[in-house]
Amino acid sequence: MFHSFDEALLRRLEEKAKEIRLTVLDMCSQAGTGHVTSSFSCVEILVTLFYGGILKFDPTNPGWEDRDRFILSKGQASAILYPILADLGYFPKERLKRFCREDGSFGVHLQHDVPGAEITSGSLGHGLGIASGIALAGKMDRKLFMVFTLLGDGECYEGSVWEAAMFAAHNRLNNLVAIIDRNSLCVTNFTENMLELEPLDEKWRSFGWNVRTVNGHSFPQLLEALGDVRCRYSSRPTVIIARTVKGKGVSFMENVPLWHGAAPGGEEARKAREELMRSKTETK
Repeated sequence: MFHSFDEALLRRLEEKAKEIRLTVLDMCSQAGTGHVTSSFSCVEILVTLFYGGILKFDPTNPGWEDRDRFILSKGQASAILYPILADLGYFPKERLKRFCREDGSFGVHLQHDVPGAEITSGSLGHGLGIASGIALAGKMDRKLFMVFTLLGDGECYEGSVWEAAMFAAHNRLNNLVAIIDRNSLCVTNFTENMLELEPLDEKWRSFGWNVRTVNGHSFPQLLEALGDVRCRYSSRPTVIIARTVKGKGVSFMENVPLWHGAAPGGEEARKAREELMRSKTETK
């Protein structure tokens, strides 16, 4: 049973998600590269965090000591974080036009020198360990900030993820929230064909985490799962398994493994944009 949320807020989040998807599509299509499908699967997750009143941050002061930390572990999805940071005012939106260009400052994988980005990522399996270290440092310094990290599900093949999971539970890092983009796809195949991850919730629970499973494209479910992270009585870290669709929003890209790391161009880009625009109109 999910709580009801302000309809105006939900509409704003829906419109923002579609706006961001269009920006990602244009940015990657112009560059001829970028992980479009990896970004589209986690749009609602990031929009909820940054626009849904979950994260504490200040674009005028990216290094604000008391800010919440967002660690993008699945760094191939940088193409979704860059437009959000630009939209929030961390840097001018014009810089997005130089995505993956020699005269630009944004690479295919996330770079820490981008205002608002906490780490450089792309080599998988690092984000949870970094987030756990930051969360422990926050507790040692008696700080109240939260640490959020977004992992890919294929990333959960990495042993370093489970080492960090043990570390976080042992140190009772209840200021840490991990979100898994459970789109069930890796680069060339479905996760359960390559190496089964299920039952993923039971694995995390056995490592000492609070586990919540949601529809990763549902704003009400995401808002409910994230809304109480500052006032939980549990001493355990929390993991949210967000079930998503890779390439969400463009039918011919959804759940197609070989779209990983590719950007549509020409006629395909036009069709993708039309589909996203049509979806935007239908939600009004």
